[in-house]
Amino acid sequence: MNHQLSRAPALLDRINRTIIEQLQQDGRRSYAAIAKEIGLSEAAVRQRVQRLLEAGVMQVVAVTDPLTVGFNRQAMIGVRAGGDLRQVAAKLAALAEVDYVVITSGRFDILIEVVCEDDEQLLQLLNDGIRAVDGVRDTETLVYLRLVKQTYSWGTR
Repeated sequence: MNHQLSRAPALLDRINRTIIEQLQQDGRRSYAAIAKEIGLSEAAVRQRVQRLLEAGVMQVVAVTDPLTVGFNRQAMIGVRAGGDLRQVAAKLAALAEVDYVVITSGRFDILIEVVCEDDEQLLQLLNDGIRAVDGVRDTETLVYLRLVKQTYSWGTR
């Protein structure tokens, strides 16, 4: 997702916030149903959703439980890096198994979440992918044992 924070606030009026909340409850909700809920025409809702998508404010995607689709190993990896953190983070984000990258402060410079088929793929990713990235000095892997909660319904507070 391309975060363009400077443009986002102008797009987040009360109506757009309500549209986003409706889609977070059910990403397949029709424009007609949303329009009825908020009192706009279907065309107006379609146009607003398109603008939100184009601006990178939101995405409408199918979220899966990795375990149910053959990915039996998930982990959060803390990365200590040297050099330009933005460049290191971009290289890590380009790895296929990486689904989340954030530059942080504190103990780690970068946190990445990975989804792998098994421990062998995780080992290969760590050895041949992550640790091979120029600028990666050290990693710490936190293997997920159970997914307790994953939600995207925090709205637009």
